[in-house]
Amino acid sequence: MSTIPQTVLDQLELQAIELPSWAFGNSGTRFKVFGTPGTPRDPYEKIADAAQVNSYTKLAPTVALHIPWDKVDDYDDLRAHAEGLGVSLGTINSNTFQDDDYKFGALTHEDAAVRQKAIDHHLECIDIMHATGSRDLKIWLAEGSNYPGQADLRGRQDRLQESLRTIYDRLGDEQRLVLEYKFFEPAFYHTDVPDWGTSYAQVAALGDKAMVCLDTGHHAPGTNIEFIVMQLLRLGKLGSFDFNSRFYADDDLIVGAADPFQLFRIVYEVARGGGLNHPDVAFMLDQCHNVEDKIPGQIRSVLNVQEMTARALLVDTDALRAAQVSGDVLEANRIFMDAFYTDVRPALAEWRESRGLAADPMAAFAESGYLAKIAEERVGGVQAGWGA
Repeated sequence: MSTIPQTVLDQLELQAIELPSWAFGNSGTRFKVFGTPGTPRDPYEKIADAAQVNSYTKLAPTVALHIPWDKVDDYDDLRAHAEGLGVSLGTINSNTFQDDDYKFGALTHEDAAVRQKAIDHHLECIDIMHATGSRDLKIWLAEGSNYPGQADLRGRQDRLQESLRTIYDRLGDEQRLVLEYKFFEPAFYHTDVPDWGTSYAQVAALGDKAMVCLDTGHHAPGTNIEFIVMQLLRLGKLGSFDFNSRFYADDDLIVGAADPFQLFRIVYEVARGGGLNHPDVAFMLDQCHNVEDKIPGQIRSVLNVQEMTARALLVDTDALRAAQVSGDVLEANRIFMDAFYTDVRPALAEWRESRGLAADPMAAFAESGYLAKIAEERVGGVQAGWGA
C-alpha cells in the first residue's frame, strides 16, 4: 500500500463519525416527502439501521438522538439496545422549532413564560443525557425576524445569553453545550445565531463547557469554511462538525457530493490544527436522504470522510511549509493538490480487508439483503420529524 503510510493508517483506524438518527427516517422538500420501504418506526429501529453502517465500516460507533423525535419511556433500555448492537448513544439535539409557542422565538422570546418553556425542554434533554451517557447537548435555534423593526436585535442577544446561561449551569461536569449557527432560515431579515462569530461570542461568555458547532452547509456561497475551522481550533472552541453537502442552501446532501475538494481542505485544517481524532472535536453527519436509500447513503458519507482524511494526511507538510516560507506559490499549491489527486481507494480497500472488513462496504451491504428484510418486516415507518 504505497500510497498510504502506516502512520496515516494508524490515524484512520482511530476515526469516528457520529450518525444522526433522523437520517434514517423519511424526509424531503417543502413539496414532497417520499417514503422508503423499511423506514424505521421508532428510535430502536433507527439505531438498528445506524448499527449496520458501523458494522460495515467501523467508522460510526455513536448515534445522535433528536428530542422529542426520539423520545422513549426508558432511556436505559434504549442505551442497552444500542450497546447490544455495537454502538453507543451520542449527542442529544434539542428542538425548539416545531411548536406554535416558538413562532417569534424560543430562548430569545419576549415572553418569559415561553423562554422558560424552551429552557425546560433543554433541561429535559440534559436529564436524558444522564440516562444515555451522552456528553454533548447540541442547540440549533430557528430564531430571528423577517422585517426591519420587527424585533429588538440587541435585546434578543441578551435574552439568548440569559437562557443559555440557565441551561449551561445545569450541565454535569463531563457534559458540554454545543451551539450551532446558520446564516439564514427560517427567518429572512435577521437570524439570532447566523455565524461562527455570534456563536463564539455566546459560548465564550458561558465557559469552558460551551463550544461551537460548525455545519458545513450553514454558510453563504463562497465562504471559506476551512478558515473558520482554523480559527475555532485556534481559539479552542470547535466542539463538533455537522458534515453534509450543499449546492444552494442547507441541502443536507451526502458529504463531499457537491465539492469534495472543500471537504479535503476542511479535513486538512482539522489535522493541521490538532483536531483530528481529538476527543473534544466530534465528527458528525447531519444529512437527509430524500431520494436515495438511507443506510447506503450514510455508508457512502462516512467513506467519503475517510477517503478525504486519508488524502489530507498525505500532504507533505514539511515540503509545503518550506514552499510557503520561501514564497514559492506554485510549488506550495502543487504539493497540496498532489495529495488531493492521490487515488487512495485501492489502498483503503486493501486495508479494510486486512481488518476483517469488506473491501467495498457499499457492495457488501447491498448483498446482505438487509433492505429487503426490513421492507418486509416494517410497516408504517414515518418521516424524520414529529412522530418519528
